[in-house]
Amino acid sequence: MKKTFSISFIFISLIFSSLYINSCGSREDTVNCFPNNPINVSLNLNLPAYNAINYDNGWIYVNEQQSGTRGLIVVRVGDSFKVYDRNAPHICPDNNTTLEVKDNIAILCPKDNTRWILRTGQPESGAKTSLPPKTYPYNYNSATKILNIYY
Repeated sequence: MKKTFSISFIFISLIFSSLYINSCGSREDTVNCFPNNPINVSLNLNLPAYNAINYDNGWIYVNEQQSGTRGLIVVRVGDSFKVYDRNAPHICPDNNTTLEVKDNIAILCPKDNTRWILRTGQPESGAKTSLPPKTYPYNYNSATKILNIYY
């Protein structure tokens, strides 16, 4: 009885420890202090405020309600989009970690000057991290030109 209990206990412990390791370490796409807010934004690309993202390489900042703690960067990439969170993915948020677009080709973290390629989110050479900016899924209806971003 005692031996069966010990083997069962060890087996159960191994299962839970492997679940814990897999849930926390299998894909780290941001630092652990990254804000986790719901994202729910609908953009009508027929409106003049969003005209830039009707064209390839066009981008805008989105600072509407439910667009995260610092807003979003939306970039048109051919027939699709990239939607980035403006919180730096590699350092805890403070007053100087809001990502910004530089020279229409890069995303910059002003705190440590880490740069990412705007179209892909890949870190540029010399970046202080291998993490890309956090991205969000979206749905785009080309007939109505409505872009829905959610998380």
